[in-house]
Order: sequence, then structure tokens, then C-alpha cells
Amino acid sequence: MKRKLPVSVRNGLKRLGTDLKNARLRRRLKMITIADRAGISRETLAKIQKGDPGVSMGSYASVILALGLGTGWMALADIFNDKMGQALDEERIPQRARDYKA
Repeated sequence: MKRKLPVSVRNGLKRLGTDLKNARLRRRLKMITIADRAGISRETLAKIQKGDPGVSMGSYASVILALGLGTGWMALADIFNDKMGQALDEERIPQRARDYKA
């Protein structure tokens, strides 16, 4: 049974696909050029540009890099940017340790 993705995830992937397509068009690059640079088929690139959730994250990342859009997305889940996780960790520290100031 195939799991249905939340609407926000589907919409986010469609938006990402459209943004990647627009980035390619602004650079006046053919699909085959980006597909070759990303190491994927033209068909997979077409799926990415439509926001297909069945395409691997690695393929999306390869297209992002092939377009020269950088690596900023790699810090998306960095623990130093995870304010909620930091707050939860802080709650788990015993009160004595939290009150201690060096």
C-alpha cells in the first residue's frame, strides 16, 4: 500500500521542482545538459521539475548542485539550527547542572 504524503510536502516538492526548472531556464540550459551534469536521465529531471516525490533525494540534490545553487540546503537539519531540539535537550539536563555557571 502506497502511503499518501501530506499536502504540504507535495506542494513543497512541486514548488521546488518549479524553482529548479525556472533556474535552469534562466541559465538557458537544456534539460539534457543538467541531467548529464547531475548524472541522471532526462526523464528523471523531468520528474524532478514536476516535483515527483518518487525521485530520490540524491537526484534532487544533484540537480541543485548542477545548477550551481550551492550547498546551503545541507545545513537544513544541522543540530545548531534546531531550536526545538536544543530546548528539549535543555529540559533533560538536571536542574543542578543547568544552574551551574562556570
